[in-house]
Amino acid sequence: MNVNFWRNSVGLQPGDNWKKEIPAGILSYFASVYIVMVNAAILHDAGVPLRPAMVATLLTAITGCLLMAFGGKSPIIVVPGMGINAFFTYTLVHSMKLDWREAFAVVVVTGVLFAIVAFTSLYRILSEAIPRNLQHAITAGIGLFLTFIGLQKSGIVIAHQTTFVAIGHFSDPAVITSCVTLILALVLFIRGTRGGLLISMAAGTGLAYILGAAHKPEQTETGHVFTGYGGLFAGMDFGGLISLVFWIAVFLLLLIVVFENIGLIASQTLMAGRPERFKSSLRALSLANIAAGVFGSSPVVAAAESTAGIAAGGRSGLTPLVTGGLFGATFLFIPLLAYVPDSAIAPVLIVIGGLMLQSVREMELGDLTELFPAFLIMVMIPFTYSIVDGMAFGFIAYPIVKLAMGRGKEVPPALYGIAALFIANFVVHALMG
Repeated sequence: MNVNFWRNSVGLQPGDNWKKEIPAGILSYFASVYIVMVNAAILHDAGVPLRPAMVATLLTAITGCLLMAFGGKSPIIVVPGMGINAFFTYTLVHSMKLDWREAFAVVVVTGVLFAIVAFTSLYRILSEAIPRNLQHAITAGIGLFLTFIGLQKSGIVIAHQTTFVAIGHFSDPAVITSCVTLILALVLFIRGTRGGLLISMAAGTGLAYILGAAHKPEQTETGHVFTGYGGLFAGMDFGGLISLVFWIAVFLLLLIVVFENIGLIASQTLMAGRPERFKSSLRALSLANIAAGVFGSSPVVAAAESTAGIAAGGRSGLTPLVTGGLFGATFLFIPLLAYVPDSAIAPVLIVIGGLMLQSVREMELGDLTELFPAFLIMVMIPFTYSIVDGMAFGFIAYPIVKLAMGRGKEVPPALYGIAALFIANFVVHALMG
């Protein structure tokens, strides 16, 4: 009786082998645990204290995996999303000038709206309102943006007064470390080495200290790992709730979160042979996004690394349950993670950015009215250093070029409204200075 209850609670079906689920969960953990330091480093760029950001990332991942285990009952790992965390820091905070506490309020409100979308049929309507080319272009553009951030953090690319950017100084130990770590990360990842990105980060950290490219943190935090986290937990600031900028931020973040997760969950549940669990998985993920804002993290996604666990035999919620338990054990290592330098983190951003560029394969490139709006999104996101502004160029251009060719009926009605909102955003910013 108890055994059957346990099997049903995580979605184990007759024929599923729990002995495969446990190794699948362990593999998924080692494939995705790098996100703890990388996500914390990006949140730190927004002004969030580093150690509390690590705690928030872990609590968010644990909660997301548990919700997926018992709610989604799918072998999907839930962690803060790469690309979305860049949107949080470099767009919401740096470009749109929201305080990071206001940005966490945006995450919570977005999570609530995502839950409404996921628990109704709105997710289909919203997904169909945005042309596929634009959806894939957003993913590719964010990938290029992550790559650019990685190149900057590594010192491989530096600022230049005339050309804006230039190649870095290869006499710099940090640049040497980054290049070696990048080569190692690429080789391990392409060879399919388990935990390759984590291994490359560890090796890059060791090399950085050997070459003198990294130094012991000046202010090593003492005390319990949760020391200082109280100021981050439930630290949302809803003061900007009545401002237009706040709701523009919510709208854009909702688009990104919905599009990315619908695609990821659909492909992963299909790969696991459980497409019927799409709805339950999407709903579990939407609730995890609310928790992310409360804990003090950027939004979560169905991790691309979930495919490693699925390929190893993961078929049920037991896989993320095991992964979530291992994330819990990671609290023991938080003091050590503060020693990981940017030169070891940046190459991971570059590799992840390259992976996100694969979405170009799904795009329709033969139709110029589809190609150029998507092209504008991909190039303007990194070149404007703003995901919002990059999206705006493509979303405004799409209906214009369609109307110019007499093909206005091909534009979903909702897209005209979205384009108008982007134009309004530009006008507001122009009027504000």
